[in-house]
Amino acid sequence: MRSRTGVFVGQFLFAALCLSTGPIFLVLGYAAWHDGAGWGLAVSAAGAVVTVMIPVSAAGTTRQIYTRITRRDRVKGGGGAYGDDTFVMLAPRSAPGPTGARLVRADVLEASLVRYSPEGEATFTTHYGNYAPAEFTPVIRMRLRVHTVDEADGADGRAGFEVTDEWRVPPLCLSAITAGRLVVLVDPVGPEGSGKVDVQWPRSTLLAGTRTCRVIDLEGRLTDVTRRPGRQLAQMRISREVGGVEMVGDTIDLRRLDAETAARYGALAARARACPEDRAPVTEPGEEARLLVDELPGEEGGFGHVGRGWSRRGGRLVRARFLEMRGRTTFQDHGPVLDTVLRIRPADGTRPFDVARRLTVPMNYLVVLHHTREVVLSVSPNGRSYDIDWSRTNLLAGVTTATVIAPDGREIPVPRRSDALWPLMNLLASHAVSNPSPVLDLRKRRTGLVVGAVMDVLLDRGLTRTDHRA
Repeated sequence: MRSRTGVFVGQFLFAALCLSTGPIFLVLGYAAWHDGAGWGLAVSAAGAVVTVMIPVSAAGTTRQIYTRITRRDRVKGGGGAYGDDTFVMLAPRSAPGPTGARLVRADVLEASLVRYSPEGEATFTTHYGNYAPAEFTPVIRMRLRVHTVDEADGADGRAGFEVTDEWRVPPLCLSAITAGRLVVLVDPVGPEGSGKVDVQWPRSTLLAGTRTCRVIDLEGRLTDVTRRPGRQLAQMRISREVGGVEMVGDTIDLRRLDAETAARYGALAARARACPEDRAPVTEPGEEARLLVDELPGEEGGFGHVGRGWSRRGGRLVRARFLEMRGRTTFQDHGPVLDTVLRIRPADGTRPFDVARRLTVPMNYLVVLHHTREVVLSVSPNGRSYDIDWSRTNLLAGVTTATVIAPDGREIPVPRRSDALWPLMNLLASHAVSNPSPVLDLRKRRTGLVVGAVMDVLLDRGLTRTDHRA
């Protein structure tokens, strides 16, 4: 990764090129004013304003590119408004659909990328007022199994029809495809009611379990309904019929609703207590047929680069967790720019704290957001700043799979999101062993100091029992 100074210098030169008229007007205006021309002072002042914008623009762009978190990013008041397992997402709204359309569940059987082709002419591109521009919205081809009858209605949940089509998917909602559960509106016009199918993307992230959801009833009791698809779908239907129900963070408070709507939600809660619904799996069977991490842009996962000076002076790795993501109208080719809130857990065991930071989040990471919202941070030796390491994050999140090559040449695959990955990353970082690749080859001389410890980590997790490969 380039140093912060290197990034600033590059952005300063780019801004100076784009705003080069500022210094020119400044000099010409001053020269004219010095010669007695009355208009010279006004031209010189305008040039000065444009010239000042050069370092200001460079500093702002550098802060967006260089994902360093410092003390000034801490949430005022210390944070703590969200629980550790909360995840709030504000994604672009889907079209409301025709009045007679029915809100139902659809399972994703297969998915593949059709096209994603941003122009890539600028580091950051802003579409004012448009949260889902076509240029930065991938087109995905999916085969869906649309449920026309709910399990709650006494059916086995398989009644329905299949449809294959192409849909534009907001990057924030990609994980709903991987999880395999979508909310769709079905236009009843068509044979056996199999009319046009419109995917409701923000609602799909709720049904998929990417977004958490809780309900406070009229007595003040809090119930977690995350990954309870039957109850959530029923709640969504009520919300659509009444024109929307407010969620504060990830919570619906029935005490804030009108009496009739609150009563309908209360009836759902009573039914759920009488006949509890099993929690759905994190991902439906057949995820590999829906996984788009290799087709969408983003950094490849790896064990990470380690600077010797950073390691020797006490630099270390910590984990943080996204609590909130809010869509914006600015994008980069490899992902949207989002307003985020993270909870950082310091390595010394002190109290966690929340930070608010505007970040570009890679699209391949958003694909697996239903599995994990964790990120890896490298901490400066003095403990005052944190840098997001997307390479390590994507390896930990399962975007990329890891392999360890033992000293005897055995290839030991490390499963996605294995609990062996985190201790291995810390082991390499503490010994100043750089390994940007997801393949850790213990036959290399640079890994000599950590061979025994790495094999112990794999043995403790039962990962060393593998067949020899040619």
